[in-house]
Order: sequence, then structure tokens, then C-alpha cells
Amino acid sequence: MPTKLLRLTVRGLLLFSLCAVALPAIAHAQSSGSTGMEAILFVQSLQMKDGQDGIQLAWIPQPLQRLCLGRTLQQCSTIDYCVRTTNPGAKMCQNLGIPRLPSYPSGMVPRRLHSVTLMRLTPDYFANLQDFYHQLPRASLEHLSLKARVKARVRYTVKPDDDDFDVLEILAVAPF
Repeated sequence: MPTKLLRLTVRGLLLFSLCAVALPAIAHAQSSGSTGMEAILFVQSLQMKDGQDGIQLAWIPQPLQRLCLGRTLQQCSTIDYCVRTTNPGAKMCQNLGIPRLPSYPSGMVPRRLHSVTLMRLTPDYFANLQDFYHQLPRASLEHLSLKARVKARVRYTVKPDDDDFDVLEILAVAPF
């Protein structure tokens, strides 16, 4: 009889432990949601340390786009940080050359600047993007430009700690 009681207690503890681990994971998965949508992405060149070229695609929040045109992606990322920070007096937010930073409306997609770098692409992977990239003047790939944009189908994933996006398909290249 005590052996049977011990087995039941161990099984109960094991079941309790399993629920304690699994339930938060299920709740996290439910709070994270993916949505497929179309997005306008800026195309940039990223020179890697090994000499390889990467195609960088940046998804810039609408309120920031006009401020970022003609700037580098790094400068645009700094502006994005300064818009979202709780410390606008940070050293990196000084001397941006922008009199008044915009604010992001709640519920805006994307909630911050996102970028992804594509490297070592096979010729058939995003072929229209690769053709477009190689035809663009180098200068339009170093600073954000309306001439260096693509329309893409993306999967946008909202997570509690940070959002993410994946490029699924390139639908069109500029001008559109």
C-alpha cells in the first residue's frame, strides 16, 4: 500500500511540474501572434567584413520615413531609438538635426524600425529583388531612397519582449 501511495504522489508531482512548465509556454504562444501583410521595405547594401555583399531590407515606421530619406540606415535607427526611448536627453539623441521628433501612434505596425540582411542568396531566391539590387546605383543603396524600395509580403510576429518580421515574397520593386 505505501508503494502505491508513493507512486501516486510521484505521478502527481510530475503532472504538476509538467503543467507548471507547459501552461506558461502555451500562454506565451497565445500572446504572440503572427500576421501576414504587405509592407514597403527600403533596400540597402551592407558590406560584410569578409567582403561579401548583403542585401539589407528595412521596414521603417510611417512617421519616420520622411525624416529618414537621404540618411543612412544607422542614422534612421538612431532616430527610431530616440522616438521610442524614455530618455530623450540621451547623448545619441542630441544634435540629430530634427527640431521635433514625431511620436508613434499606439497600435502602429511596425512598432519600431526592423531590418533583415539577406546574404549568399541563390540566383532563384528573390530573383526580382536581386535583379533590382544589382541595377540600382550604389549611392541609392547607401542612403535611404524612394527609388530603392520593394513591396513585400511579410509575416509580422508580435512578441512580449520584441516584435519580428520575415520576408515571404517580393511582390514589386520601385517605382510603384
